[in-house]
Amino acid sequence: MKITVIGSGYVGLVSGACLADLGNNVLCLDVDPRKIAILQQGGVPIYEPGLDQVIQRNVAAGRLRFTTDVAESVAHGLIQMIAVGTPSGEDGSADLQYVVAAARAIGRAMTEYKVIADKSTVPVGTADKVRAAIQEELDARGLSHSPAGKGLEFSVVSNPEFLKEGAAIDDFNRPDRIVIGADDERAVKLMRDMYAPFQRNHDRLMVMDIKSAELTKYAANAMLATRISFMNELANLAEKVGADIEHVRKGIGSDQRIGYHFLYAGCGYGGSCFPKDIRALQRTGEDFGLPLKILQAVEDVNHAQKNVLLQKITARFGNDLKGKHFALWGLAFKPGTDDMRDATSRVVMEGLWAKGATVTAHDPVAMKETQHIYGERADLRYAETPLDALPDADALIIVTEWKAFKSPDFDAVKSRLKQPVIFDGRNLFEPSSVQEQGIEYHGIGREI
Repeated sequence: MKITVIGSGYVGLVSGACLADLGNNVLCLDVDPRKIAILQQGGVPIYEPGLDQVIQRNVAAGRLRFTTDVAESVAHGLIQMIAVGTPSGEDGSADLQYVVAAARAIGRAMTEYKVIADKSTVPVGTADKVRAAIQEELDARGLSHSPAGKGLEFSVVSNPEFLKEGAAIDDFNRPDRIVIGADDERAVKLMRDMYAPFQRNHDRLMVMDIKSAELTKYAANAMLATRISFMNELANLAEKVGADIEHVRKGIGSDQRIGYHFLYAGCGYGGSCFPKDIRALQRTGEDFGLPLKILQAVEDVNHAQKNVLLQKITARFGNDLKGKHFALWGLAFKPGTDDMRDATSRVVMEGLWAKGATVTAHDPVAMKETQHIYGERADLRYAETPLDALPDADALIIVTEWKAFKSPDFDAVKSRLKQPVIFDGRNLFEPSSVQEQGIEYHGIGREI
């Protein structure tokens, strides 16, 4: 099947490469010539484990190509998959300008029936806007669409993605569910054909109305974010009452109705999805006169939780941190990615700098992105290894739960730190084990 993926960012590249891996002929479009040049030269402009191998394999096989030519991309695919960004607007709503621009480009160039699949995370009602934009362009060309079959026909479907950064290839190839929102059988059949390879073991495909499909994506992320903020709020209470949040987590997670997924206390969530999608879903509620009070609380708790490490540091060292130096392990918002969007590390570093402290940071993949964001600063240095970040530091701060941080040589850590103090924002270690090493330990919800 010939498929065009519009947008060669995170979702577009993963989707396009994995669809090509199934034997489809995929053309990925992006209006950023720099990004397409990198891809055409064999590089990958984002970090996602395993993605470079999938791309290189399918480029070599001739199943995956990249272009900036809109006319070529529209002519190529029977299915036109829109996977462009939907950043937050100033009011918190999803900015749909790139989605609508992609739809208009399709309407201006299409010469035969197309299925336009919204892969981008979009609010309820976006399919209607996509359909209207395409129709306006067709009307301007004198190619009106009609149920009677006259003119140039097209279908719009919602096909939300459920990819986790750091595990996106596996998520795409072994999906929990494939959601298709559509209102005509022709489009449903073509989408079923595209996803047929995933249906051999059991039926993963869920067909529903378009608006339900659009809401499903937001609802899924909202539920996961809610679990995180719920546990973080309980962790703060655990510290006050003298309980251990890890014991609480195990106690409630063993209930099959609750489970353990996304039930970890920490220093707040970040990334490109949860913060943006929570705000967009709240805005949708406001537009319909229904404030989503739980989601407002989820966002408020997360905002406060990102400052918990700073509060612990100032409680230990004082509010004036001039002359203090800290080692920071982890910059990305989560392991397996170099994504720094809404990362807790940014809140921590900026808070430390504002109080006069300096930082030496290490992250397995996100240091280049951090340099891109902050440039050269006298109060920020980078270390090639975790241990290299420690000399002369008054404490170690852990923000991202990379596997490489989970079993350190505590003797080496203690010997390198100026003061043997760890602030563990992801509860990687057992407090008693660390304290037995002669290291002062501060976790999240584990102050007993």
